[in-house]
Amino acid sequence: MKRTGWLDLLLRRRSRTPEPSLPKEPLRIGLALGGGFARGIAHAGVLKVFERNQIPVSAIAGVSAGAIVAAAFASGATPDEIARAGCSMRFTDVARWSLCRMGFVGSERMEKFLKRLLKVFRFEDMKLPLGVVATDLATGDPVLFRDTGDVNLPIRASCSYPGLFQPVKMGDLLLVDGAMSMEVPALVTRKLGATRVISVHLPMQGQAAPPPSNMFQVVNRSFQIMQKRMEEGWRRMSDIVIVPEVSNVQWDEFTSAQKLVEAGERAAEKVLPEVQAWIAAEKTLAVPVNGYHRLEAPATSTGYHQEDWSLKKS
Repeated sequence: MKRTGWLDLLLRRRSRTPEPSLPKEPLRIGLALGGGFARGIAHAGVLKVFERNQIPVSAIAGVSAGAIVAAAFASGATPDEIARAGCSMRFTDVARWSLCRMGFVGSERMEKFLKRLLKVFRFEDMKLPLGVVATDLATGDPVLFRDTGDVNLPIRASCSYPGLFQPVKMGDLLLVDGAMSMEVPALVTRKLGATRVISVHLPMQGQAAPPPSNMFQVVNRSFQIMQKRMEEGWRRMSDIVIVPEVSNVQWDEFTSAQKLVEAGERAAEKVLPEVQAWIAAEKTLAVPVNGYHRLEAPATSTGYHQEDWSLKKS
């Protein structure tokens, strides 16, 4: 039977009626802090800008030097306290020359440095979800520490730059620098519950940098070249990438700490309008921006988490 004109029009209108939309997920901003040894002090400058402009951070993760800053911030240390610690820091505060077959430097001294900097020392006591990434030397896979347990040893493991620092043994695992398997932990930050991820990348030295003058600079430069090839994955997981201009600073140049903090501030200020636009959009929708939730993951007997590291946004 042929439909009349008005009935046909009504049915077509009904077929175009949109489905009810699901409630919007609240904005949870997460920070992913990359490594860089002394250059990691620039992270404090980024945090200072966020605090000054009341940007809420709901989760944070770090590798290597970024793990120290992430843990300090998650524990309740202020950006100014982190910056002051970075400006007064020297290599011997976190390392002790101890020649052995596995490395030239032991990281036991880092425990005392962390006790002065952090406010709490267990994952479950942190003020917001924290992720610390190390690398399994046997498999090359990232090992994520989160939710429960002591933070000091995971941070030491995450900072154990191979060829310089001795690996850290935890249970059956031998762990080295987290940046070897995950240059910037953007995916980890999403796993901690962030809906928007801001990654902070500390770039390697550019072509204008002087050539390496010792074995450690050769190793450092080699790893930087390798990590450059890994950028696509973590950038895909990031909504914003902050890149402080630190490429002219040597890996162990702690004397440039104030310059590094200022570089972090300048870089963060460049992306501030975009971050503030996220928050303004949330306020328009009357959705809170300062909430977060802990995503539970079963821990293994050694206190770390087996993770699915497939590169897909949750």
